[in-house]
Amino acid sequence: MLLLIGLPFALAGHDYGQALSKSILFFEAQRSGYLPYNQRVTWRADSGLHDGKTSGVDLVGGYYDAGDNVKFGLPMAFTLTMMSWSIIEYGKQIAAGGELGHAMDALKWGTGHITNRN
Repeated sequence: MLLLIGLPFALAGHDYGQALSKSILFFEAQRSGYLPYNQRVTWRADSGLHDGKTSGVDLVGGYYDAGDNVKFGLPMAFTLTMMSWSIIEYGKQIAAGGELGHAMDALKWGTGHITNRN
């Protein structure tokens, strides 16, 4: 009987569009630095504005890693590489779901802060 009750949930399709939207929104929630005007995660504010200044290095921007206010270069580089390949391989599908602009913004947020450092 319990198996029959759970059957509709097991047969229900997955909403991959919603999963994609929430995945990209996650990146917006992990942004560090001066947030853009179109930030969709409204409970976030500018953060980490003095990162690296005591050592004379500008570390403002990029993404936080694991919610612990630490930014690691290798995980961010891997993540941005995978996001880049996803956009290259599945750009049409991402665009059809209305998320290509958000995906590109997420990629630019991470790469812009990596390449603009001294």
